[in-house]
Amino acid sequence: MTPVPVIDLRSDTVTRPTPAMLNRMVTAELGDDGRGDDPTVKELERVAATRLGKEAALFLPTGTMSNHVAILSHAFLKGEVIGEASSHIFRSEMGGLSLLAGLYPRPLPGRAGAMDLGALDACLRPPGVTDHALGTAVVCMETTHGLGGSVLPLDHMRDVWAKSSQLGAPVHLDGARIFNAAIALGVDASAIAAFADSVTFCLSKGLSAPVGSVLAGPPPFIERARGFRKMLGGNLRQAGLLAACGLVALEQSIERLADDHLNARRLADGLHRINPHLVSLTDVVTNMVMVDLGRTAADAEQWTKVLSDYGVLTAPVSKNVLRFVTHRHVDASSIERVVTVFAEIYRTRPAALFAA
Repeated sequence: MTPVPVIDLRSDTVTRPTPAMLNRMVTAELGDDGRGDDPTVKELERVAATRLGKEAALFLPTGTMSNHVAILSHAFLKGEVIGEASSHIFRSEMGGLSLLAGLYPRPLPGRAGAMDLGALDACLRPPGVTDHALGTAVVCMETTHGLGGSVLPLDHMRDVWAKSSQLGAPVHLDGARIFNAAIALGVDASAIAAFADSVTFCLSKGLSAPVGSVLAGPPPFIERARGFRKMLGGNLRQAGLLAACGLVALEQSIERLADDHLNARRLADGLHRINPHLVSLTDVVTNMVMVDLGRTAADAEQWTKVLSDYGVLTAPVSKNVLRFVTHRHVDASSIERVVTVFAEIYRTRPAALFAA
C-alpha cells in the first residue's frame, strides 16, 4: 500500500534549511562565539540589527531563550511584566519570567494579541517596588500573534510605547514572525521595531533556518543580555555554522513569506466554501488559519486524528480550534488537497459526528 504523502501544517517550525543554507555552512568562517570571536555570528548580528533599526544584536539558540534573556536584561527582580493574556510569553514559556527573573506576570485582556489600552492604563506604574505594590518592570507586545497570525497595528504599538515610556518602563517586542508582520503591513521591519526598546525574531520559523533567534537593542542592553545568555546555557562555540544559515535566511527568505500568506488565504477561502462557520476570513492576514470546530460534534483532538489519517498534520490549540500554519514546504497544490480532504470528511463522515 502506497503511504499517504504528508502535508505538515502544524507550524512553520517544521521548515528545513534551503540548499543555499547548506552550501553556506560548508564555507562559513568559524570561531568560538562563546568567546565572542566567531566572524559569521558577528556578521549575522550586524545584519540583523540593521534590519531592525537597532544598534546591536545577539544570536541565541531559541526564541523562548531570547524572550527570557530580554526580560532578565531589562528587569531582573524588579516588578511586573505586562502583556496580552494569550501572548507566547505568558502561554508557552514555562513560567520563565517568574522562575528565572523573579517577576510577576500581569496578563491583560485583549483581542487578536492586542492588549486593551484601558487595562494597560489601569495597571501601569513607575518601575520599582514600594511597600505595597510592584511597579511595571517590562511591557511586552507580540507580532505576529502565535494564535492566529494577527498583526498589531502600528498605531496600537505607538500608543503602548508612549504610555510605557512616559513612566520609564521598557518595552520588549516578541517579533518571532516580525517579517510576516512587515509584509502584511507593507513596511520595513524596522518600522515595527521602532516601538520597542528590544525585539527578538526567529530564524527557524518561516525563514527556514534550522536553529536560532536574534535579540536586538541598545549596546549596553545587549552586553547584559550576553551575560544572561551564558547563565542560561545559551553560549555556543562554532555557531557560525548556524549563523551562516541565518544570513541566507535574511538575504533570501523574507520576500518569499508573501507566498505563505497567499496560501493561507487560499486555505481559508476553500474551507469557508465548505462551511462558512469554520473560518473567519477577516482574521486571516498572514500565514495562519484558525479553524473553529465549535459547530461540529467532534473536538479538535478528534479532528486532528481524522486529518492525520488523510496525511494532513495540524495542531489543536484549544478544545474546538485547530491551527494551520503555511510555510515554504506547502504549495498551492498542497492547499488544494487539504481543502479536498475537508470536503471528503464532510461528505463521508456521519452527520452525528461532523454536523454542518
